[in-house]
Amino acid sequence: MSAPQVVVHRDKELMAQAAAARLITKIVDAQAARGSASVVLTGGRNGNGLLAALAGAPARDAVDWSRLDLWWGDERFLPDGDPERNETQARTALLDSVPLDPARVHAMAPAGGPYGNDVDAAAEAYAAELAAAAGPEDHGPVPSFDVLLLGVGPDTHVASLFPELPGVRETERTVVGVRGAPKPPPTRVSLTLPAIRAAREVWLLAAGEDKAQATAMALSGAGEIQAPAAGARGRSRTLWLLDEAAAARLPRDLYPPASA
Repeated sequence: MSAPQVVVHRDKELMAQAAAARLITKIVDAQAARGSASVVLTGGRNGNGLLAALAGAPARDAVDWSRLDLWWGDERFLPDGDPERNETQARTALLDSVPLDPARVHAMAPAGGPYGNDVDAAAEAYAAELAAAAGPEDHGPVPSFDVLLLGVGPDTHVASLFPELPGVRETERTVVGVRGAPKPPPTRVSLTLPAIRAAREVWLLAAGEDKAQATAMALSGAGEIQAPAAGARGRSRTLWLLDEAAAARLPRDLYPPASA
């Protein structure tokens, strides 16, 4: 796995705009190299902020949206269309305004959907969908995502992998049902660390003073069971995209002065 790189921006708005520009470039490059690209989306204020910035970016039309596969790192197990679902928020921020191929938008099943209220069945179905999309070149049960986006919680959780809970300890399955999450809603579906680490690049987003302790903990050598963000690494690159408030407790030698 790759060692983390840290980029610090002045504030959360600039971080979102810079991350959006970076993501456009990565998608365009992947499409040029392989004909298509795949991105795993994250929810939360920073994930949605990035999508909103991408929606307003002048270069967004450089992306061939019909050749982009979108997945989710986690989802709140709520009814379809619920405003708290990551999918619903992503559609509002960006997806409904770009010409995506609906067959390439891979949302996680909602509560009350094809699997009723069985969150484990929903997780197994998403794992099967990932496995079906993986090719021989991926060497595993999930595609080699070009970029996997993750928001970092104040408790260091990423996706819906919370410190000490069973999901972060999973080593075999690629997707799990989550019960008893400390952050509402308590029932969720989440990729596991093995699935996250299949990505070519993992980008972790954190902005605000409430993320400073989590960022410092995850980048200071903490174990992934206690600090799930510490275990989120990409195969070729792991990028932490921060604002100054979230980076406030980091040693200055972790990032170059020019990145601030």
